[in-house]
Amino acid sequence: MSRSRRHPLSLSALALVAVVLLLLPLIALLVRTPWQRMPALLGSDAVQQALWLSVRCALAATVLSVVLGIPLAWVLARSHLPGRRLLRGLVAVPLVLPPVVGGVALLLAFGRQGVLGPLLVEAGAVPAFTTWGVILAETFVALPFLVLTVEGALSGLARDHEEVAATLGARPLRVFLTVTLPAIWPSVLSGAVLAGARALGEFGATTTFAGSLPGETQTVPLAVYALLQDDPSAAYALSAVLLTVSVAMVLALRSVRR
Repeated sequence: MSRSRRHPLSLSALALVAVVLLLLPLIALLVRTPWQRMPALLGSDAVQQALWLSVRCALAATVLSVVLGIPLAWVLARSHLPGRRLLRGLVAVPLVLPPVVGGVALLLAFGRQGVLGPLLVEAGAVPAFTTWGVILAETFVALPFLVLTVEGALSGLARDHEEVAATLGARPLRVFLTVTLPAIWPSVLSGAVLAGARALGEFGATTTFAGSLPGETQTVPLAVYALLQDDPSAAYALSAVLLTVSVAMVLALRSVRR
């Protein structure tokens, strides 16, 4: 073997440490999961409520991310809006913001004592500590994943077909819907999968802004945390379910990107 194709042992060793760090906790979870009790544990009313609530809220947050994120991605990629670079940086803030801080920020904006609190109270639509609060918190943390993914696709998309459609008399919205959107659709799907996975696993912002009310705001991550105190076996089972769903989403994302 030539010298250029030999692998440095130090890099290989560090790579092995990284693999162990990433995979060992997952393997430990699968080993400790009480598989024989899984049907009974997952069939309990509390777990069923948490599972279905998580699915509904994550789907709603994903839909909201798509509906709001695609236009925002277009503004960042194609418009000449002043301060566009600053806006792009602000959109990415929820990616690095501690989730609990995000929940506090949501409370200060949409809580009863928040900036929009009086208006929301008058309208009877305060989302804090409701199922809508879960959806709002999940959208807050998931939206940047879709926006940045779609923005990258729009920035790298050649405009030849769009210009041809425009010269043929198509209005800008029609060009976007019939030419641009189909061209970036794989990126939209990738962003939606990432947003959905992030929404499904959200914990900090949800528990701060929406609480952990069984059947109303207690999603699977919150239920896992609660069960760790009283029934660790059930917590392991729910964690295994989330792990399985996460792996499925990663595989789906890889298939979309091919």
